[in-house]
Amino acid sequence: MLAYANSRDVLKFRSSVPGWRRSPPLPPQSTCFFAAGCEIYSQGEKAGSIYQVVFGAVRVYRLMRDGRRQISSFCLAGETFGFEEDSTHRFFAEAINATGLRKISLAESEDLSSELLPLALHSLIRTQDHLLVLGRQAAAERVAAFLVDMAQRQGRPHQIDLPMPRMDIGDYLGLAIETVSRVFSTFRETGIIRLHGLRGVEIVKWDALLNLSE
Repeated sequence: MLAYANSRDVLKFRSSVPGWRRSPPLPPQSTCFFAAGCEIYSQGEKAGSIYQVVFGAVRVYRLMRDGRRQISSFCLAGETFGFEEDSTHRFFAEAINATGLRKISLAESEDLSSELLPLALHSLIRTQDHLLVLGRQAAAERVAAFLVDMAQRQGRPHQIDLPMPRMDIGDYLGLAIETVSRVFSTFRETGIIRLHGLRGVEIVKWDALLNLSE
């Protein structure tokens, strides 16, 4: 996932750059539609295309040998995924909710190298920042970093719409669903956030959440 605020200076710098959290737009392509839970591609499947989210959200994950699922990223509207180092997908990709995607065939896009490089760099930055969050010991720090990231990516610092369920968040942060729910409840009880249903989060104390995320 994607870029996390790991210091105040970095957050201020990145926030000052318009659209820094959004992948650059790809050339116009037809939109493919996927229903909630529909597989976009599977682990081991032949690769050769990248995808940009037009609307909706996507989870990219890997199944471990013991059956556990590790989500590596959530992709929101305007973001791009599907980059591979060879011709085989190493992850699964699924639509979280009703989702529209632009599919770009790399074999037919040799003239798009200047456009594809920034997209690949965005993907690399998100992966690096996700690893930083997974290295934190406290569950509250991980959840706080996740909420800060989602707020920044959605461009609304005080209101977040979470397309993914708590179980997905747990599989992304390396936490049990019970732990994620407990942290959300603690944040609500201490007045850091307000919860609006299962998917709506209002950030009441931004500084407190940011301090926890650093």
